[in-house]
Parts: sequence; C-alpha cells; structure tokens
Amino acid sequence: MTTPCPARPVLRDVGGAVAFLVCVAIVAVVGSVAASSSSQQYAALTTPPWAPPPWLFGPVWTVLYLIIALSGWLVWRRAGSIRAARVPLGVYAVQLVLNMAWTPLFFGAGRYGIAFAEIILLVVAVGCTIGVFARIHRAAAWLLVPYAVWTLFAAALNGTIWLLNT
Repeated sequence: MTTPCPARPVLRDVGGAVAFLVCVAIVAVVGSVAASSSSQQYAALTTPPWAPPPWLFGPVWTVLYLIIALSGWLVWRRAGSIRAARVPLGVYAVQLVLNMAWTPLFFGAGRYGIAFAEIILLVVAVGCTIGVFARIHRAAAWLLVPYAVWTLFAAALNGTIWLLNT
C-alpha cells in the first residue's frame, strides 16, 4: 500500500506568489515614478503617428506585470524550488532588471539612444526567458508572449522617437 503524496503547502505557494508579485511591483514602481515625473517631456517629443496615447501605457503595463509575476511563479512552483529553477529564474531576474532600467533611461534621463540599446537587450532577455521557461512550464512561457510583443513594439517606438528627436 502506498501512502498518498502530501499536498503542497498552500502557505508556501501563496508566499511564493506574493514574492513574485513584490519583485515585479518594485519594477513597476520604479517605472511609474520615472514615467510620471517626465510626462511633460514625453508630450513635447515628436512621436510617430502609430504611437499609442500616453494613457494606454499604464493599463497595458499593469496587465503585463501581473502576467510576468504569474509566469515566474508558475515556473518556480513547477520546479519546486528556486535552486531547481536557478537558470530560468536567473534569466527571468535579468529581464526584470533590464525592464526596470529602461524607464529611467528613457523618461528620467531622456537618453533615447542608450534606452534603445537597452530595450533591445530586454527583448533578447525576454525571448531567452520564454525559451528557458518553455522547458519547465509551457503555459508560463506562452504567458510571456504578449510581454515580448509589447516590448518589441516599445523598442520600435523608442528607436523611432530617438530618430525623430535627434
């Protein structure tokens, strides 16, 4: 007779979810502070006709940040520990740091060329995150696809704004 497998402690799962939400929230707050302090600067830029209205960025990023946190949590949960998922979560951490760095570069410092180079690195890091996540949890990888698409769009917008305003 086999003994049933003990259920995963709910508290551990909830704690993990909270940790991922907090990490992503820190990234979001840094971006929000940098962006809100320079809304007049952005309004003064020449932007392409396909640029979305400024009010759209907040809701889109809110949804994306929730998806990013969920994706990381799913991989951590499936792997069973940070140690077991150290490579994919390390790549995940790199893309979070790159995400956090972009907004202060673009909005806070007005360094559009450096921000463009940085967001290209972010696009690559998000793609790598999708690749390593797919090995552990396919749904977690697919959850990051909208983030990759939006980041690629943001890179095109960043590059165009840089060219139009130099």
